[in-house]
Amino acid sequence: MEALPLYLITASILRLDHPLDQQRLAATLQRIRPRLLLLDPLVRLHRLNENRASDISWILGYLWELQRSFDLAFILVHHVGKRARADLGQALRGSTDLHAFGDSNAYLQRREQNLVLSVEHRLAPACDPIALKLISDPTGQAHLEITSFTTSHSGNGNSLPNAVLAQLKKDQRPLGRGVLRQRLKVNNQRLEETLQELQDQRRIHRVADGWALVPPKQANQPINIGSPCEYDQPTLFTLSGKTESGSGGVQPPNG
Repeated sequence: MEALPLYLITASILRLDHPLDQQRLAATLQRIRPRLLLLDPLVRLHRLNENRASDISWILGYLWELQRSFDLAFILVHHVGKRARADLGQALRGSTDLHAFGDSNAYLQRREQNLVLSVEHRLAPACDPIALKLISDPTGQAHLEITSFTTSHSGNGNSLPNAVLAQLKKDQRPLGRGVLRQRLKVNNQRLEETLQELQDQRRIHRVADGWALVPPKQANQPINIGSPCEYDQPTLFTLSGKTESGSGGVQPPNG
């Protein structure tokens, strides 16, 4: 990471829907010719209506034009809405065009005690969800580290995951989310997160009639991360390097 040529846009305001800012960004890309452009967060880089499909389609079309003109890749950082969705792509705020835009989409969410990274690809199978932990080292720098999933089992077995499993075991048949909500007296978002957590742990799976227990033989199979998300050892996700302001609103090459 230290050897990578990293540049930082230091302009106080960048609006992708403003003609002057478009010209400045294009000039910067022409001069530096980066391979990757990170825009974080997308909602702060325009004044369009993210709920209007025509607005989002326009700005994504502009990014496609930049990609073709300068042969670079984009990372767009966007937020999800408060409403829980089984399909994480549909949980993105605003127009569904945002979900369709990505060749690869990564979703970071908290499920009880776990920080979970889920990845999907347009042209490749998705890997299993990855549990992450936020670590702060003695120097005060923070990074994400791959860890194992933890469950919130209480001593008396009254946690929500245990309660869901108990209901499925009691009935010995699939149960819909509405039935589980009524029996467990829990809000929709918390139940959705619990169902997703149990599915990630291969303890339940979705079927036509709702949710059902995973057969013991399948539940005991090891999780195969596989390509393209394979990690052979604990992995750190860090971003380091020096930056300083330079002319044109970017870090100079020797930064």
